[in-house]
Amino acid sequence: MVRAMLRRWSQPNGYRQVLAVGLPLVVSFGTTSLIHFTDRVFLANYSVNAIAAALPAGIASFLSICFFMGVVSYVNVFVAQYVGAGAFQRVGASLWQGIYFSLASALFLASLYFVAEPIFAFAGHHPEVMRLEVIYFRILTLGAGAVVMATTLSCFFSGRGLTRPVMLVNLAGAALNIPLDYILINGVGWFPEMGIAGAALATVASQVLVLLLFALAVFTRGHDRCFAVRRARAWDGGLMRRMLRYGLPGGVQFFLDILVFTFFVFMVGRLGRAELAATNIVMAINTLSFMPMIGMSVAVSTLVGQAIGAGKPSGGVRATSSTLHIALAYMGLVALAFVFLPRELLYFFHSEHADAASQARMLELGVELLRFVAVYSLFDAMALVYMGALKGAGDIMFVMWTMALACLGMVIAPMLLGVELLGLGLYYIWGCVTFYVVVLGLVFRWRYGRGLWQNMRVIEATGAAD
Repeated sequence: MVRAMLRRWSQPNGYRQVLAVGLPLVVSFGTTSLIHFTDRVFLANYSVNAIAAALPAGIASFLSICFFMGVVSYVNVFVAQYVGAGAFQRVGASLWQGIYFSLASALFLASLYFVAEPIFAFAGHHPEVMRLEVIYFRILTLGAGAVVMATTLSCFFSGRGLTRPVMLVNLAGAALNIPLDYILINGVGWFPEMGIAGAALATVASQVLVLLLFALAVFTRGHDRCFAVRRARAWDGGLMRRMLRYGLPGGVQFFLDILVFTFFVFMVGRLGRAELAATNIVMAINTLSFMPMIGMSVAVSTLVGQAIGAGKPSGGVRATSSTLHIALAYMGLVALAFVFLPRELLYFFHSEHADAASQARMLELGVELLRFVAVYSLFDAMALVYMGALKGAGDIMFVMWTMALACLGMVIAPMLLGVELLGLGLYYIWGCVTFYVVVLGLVFRWRYGRGLWQNMRVIEATGAAD
C-alpha cells in the first residue's frame, strides 16, 4: 500500500498534482470561510443578538448569490476543457460571456435590498434579531455583484490549473477584512461603533478588493496574446448558449445546496435564541473546515475537465481517486477534532456580554451538535469530490436533479412535518441534515462509478466556435 501511494504521488493527476492545484484553492476557499468566521467571532463578543442574526442573514445573502455564482463557476470547466483541447484563444471568449452574465446578476442582487424586511419577517425570529438581520443582509447584497464577478475572473486561473494567484488574491481580501471587522464593529479611533453593520461593510470592502486584484491580474497584455482576454470581448451567442446550457443547472444545483442550509437555519430559529445561537456557532466552525473541501472539488473539476478536453478520461479517474484519498484523510482528522475537542473549538465564541446561564446552554448544545457534524463529515467530503468530477465532465443535469429531489424529500418536507406538525426539536432537524449529506455522498459515488461521465464534453468537438 505504501509503495502504491508513493507511485501515485509522482504520477500525472496523482497526489502531487492534485495538491499543487488544490492546496491554493483550499486556502482560497478557507479565506472565504475565515472572513465569515471572523465576522461571527467579533459579533459573538459584541452581543448575543448580533451573533444570532449573523448566520441567518449571512446565509440568506449567500443563497441569493449562489445561483449566479454557480452559473459563472462553470466558466472554470470551459476554460479547463479548452486548455486540455489546446483551443487557448477560446479561453478569453468564455471569460467574457461570464463577465456579461455577472454584470446582469449584480443589478438583480442589488435590488434585493428592497425585499429584506418581508424575507426576515417570514422567518419569525425575535424582533431585535430580525432588525439586525435586515441590516446585515441589505449591505451584503449591495456588494454581492463583486463576489459574482470575482468568481468569474478567478476561473481564468483555476481552469488552467494555476491556482496560486487565486490564493494570493483571496488572502489579500481576508487580510483586509480582519482589521476592518475589529475597527468597524467596535468603533476604533475616528470610526463609530457600527456593530453588525460594520461587519457587513468590512466583508463588502474585502470582496471589492478581491475583484480589483483579479481584474489587474487577468487583463494583461501577455494574457491577451495567449488567451485573447481583451480581444475576445465580443458577445458570442453560440458560446453563451452553451455556457448557459451547463451553467444554469450548475447554478440551480448550488442554489439548492445552500437552500437546504438556509431553510435549516430558519427552522432552527423558530425553536429559540439559544438553539439558533448554538447552531450559528457550530455552522461557523463547520464552514471553516468544510469550505476548503470546496477548493478540492474545484480542483478535481479542473483536472477532470482538462483530461476530458484532451480526450484522456483515464486521467480524470486518477485525479478523482487521488483527490478522494486526500479529502477523506483531511475530513477524518476534522471529525476527530469535533468529537474530542468540541469545547476548545467553541471557546472562540465565548462572549463577555452574555450571562453565564446563556453561555452554558450554548456550550452544552454546541458540543452535541458538533457530533452530528462529525458523523456526516466524511460523506460530505465524498459528495464534494464525486460531484466535482461529474461537473468537470459535464454531467451537471444528474447533479442538479439529485440535489432537487434530496432537498425537497430529505430536508424541507421532513422538517416542515416534524417541526410544524409533530413538534419535534433541534436534534431532529440536525438529523435530517445529516441524513441528507450521507445520501448525497452515496448517490454521487454510485453515479461516478457507472462511468457515463467519461464520454461527456461541454465544449464543441473541435474547440472551434459554434
